[in-house]
Amino acid sequence: MRRTLRQHGLHSVCEEARCPNRNACFSAGTATFMLLGDVCTRTCRFCNVSTGRPSPVDPGEPQRVADAVAALGLRHVVLTSVNRDDLPHDDGGSVQFARTIRALRERAPSVTIEVLTPDFKGSQRALERVLAAGPDVYNHNLETVPRLYPSVRPGARYERSLDLLRHARAYSADVWTKSGVMLGLGELRSEVTSVLEDLRARDVDCLTLGQYLRPTLRHLEVARYLSPEEFDAVGAEARALGFAYVAAGSLVRSSFHAEAALTLMRRRRAPGVGISTAREKSRTTGLEKVDVSV
Repeated sequence: MRRTLRQHGLHSVCEEARCPNRNACFSAGTATFMLLGDVCTRTCRFCNVSTGRPSPVDPGEPQRVADAVAALGLRHVVLTSVNRDDLPHDDGGSVQFARTIRALRERAPSVTIEVLTPDFKGSQRALERVLAAGPDVYNHNLETVPRLYPSVRPGARYERSLDLLRHARAYSADVWTKSGVMLGLGELRSEVTSVLEDLRARDVDCLTLGQYLRPTLRHLEVARYLSPEEFDAVGAEARALGFAYVAAGSLVRSSFHAEAALTLMRRRRAPGVGISTAREKSRTTGLEKVDVSV
């Protein structure tokens, strides 16, 4: 896996973010590719990805990702990216996501595709461009509770991220929606409950809950390590709220058992709970599909 990534000049967030599950995912035929380079324009204080001025967008990257996936015989692919606030507002990296999804559909038509996108600064046009390319799962992580955003995600806004997930559901009835939250950053249990309720109010299907682990001494300290029993309790609360799939545990990360999660969700129900309500919202709130060509 690592050799193939190097040969194709690609980046894996599994390695960039020092994910503790990377070897297990690689051996299971799943990988998370990081598009648009390995330098981010934001300084989230939990993340190990470098911050600075990114390189220009690489037009050959989508095809190289597709070629690598075919060469490795992967069954499930997760596409993510650094934040690219340097790009035009209605792009934000969405063009590269869309081109990569389409390249994968041509080169490896049987592979299932999950996208984990940045917030595109709230651009609905950018989001719709990604969704129009046809991913199976749309993921955008809230990461933490709103009170902690200024210290954890200083370049992001909680409501903007929720709006992205709401719009993804309203725009596409066929895509599974997903989000993730880190615990142990100083959040209160009542705040976690509120986040879970906010996600379900947007008909989010899938949830991952994991322990925040400090990548280096330059990053935020861990406020608290949760016990397995606490993760079990939060996971049970989330399931009771109606999520189709919940993964909760100290080593759970956003792409943890991503293929298995999609398989289980497909067996249990169609995407979205109250999807007819979401469709009604799309008619009554003026959401319109715009030109998302790339």
